[in-house]
Amino acid sequence: MNDRLIVALDFPTVEEARECVKQIGPACRFYKIGLELLFAGGQDLVNELLHKGHQVFVDAKLLDIGATVQKSTANIALMGADFLTLHVSDSKTLKAAIKGRGDSSLKLLGVTVLTNLEQEDLIEQGIEGRSPKDLVLHRAKLAFDAGLDGVIASAQEAADIRELVGPDFLIVTPGIRPSGAEAGDQARVTTPKDAINFGADYIVVGRPITQAGAPQEAAQAIQDEMEG
Repeated sequence: MNDRLIVALDFPTVEEARECVKQIGPACRFYKIGLELLFAGGQDLVNELLHKGHQVFVDAKLLDIGATVQKSTANIALMGADFLTLHVSDSKTLKAAIKGRGDSSLKLLGVTVLTNLEQEDLIEQGIEGRSPKDLVLHRAKLAFDAGLDGVIASAQEAADIRELVGPDFLIVTPGIRPSGAEAGDQARVTTPKDAINFGADYIVVGRPITQAGAPQEAAQAIQDEMEG
């Protein structure tokens, strides 16, 4: 169970992220590095974490023409990262990423609908007639058919995704808040235990751990909640 918790290192500097990893210690060994940190020297941190035996999730959320996605994926695969995200937009883009990762062990995860979005946000984007859940399932099926390894989705949709695509497709769920915690800027949140019960393979947790007074204790509490 220990490897199913991914801590999001959403920090503006590598130094802050490195210190957080040190404070968490043995309570977690899987870390997510997103755009904020990638553009602040995060590539070096990826290499550092991998060298120390951690697993690394590069949350780049790629979305571009096929050639760019393919070459970007190839470069990230060379880093040795474990997970990489790209937006689920069309099968051409998804298949370009698959081609880019080659025979590496990099797992490709399709971002379905961001967990801070609600119905009105989809309407604003010009997506009408679909609820967030409908769109998540549509994009999950598109990712599955294209050959991706899994998706990023709210745990609220995990059970339906699992029913749709079967047991071997990875479901990674952000928007996780421990029991009693505030939702913050997330719209579709779930507790760690519920996320696992709904069918998630991994959960991603940021501020409830990284901004806690005792990050190691906070991470361990979430581990315990998942197992409880």
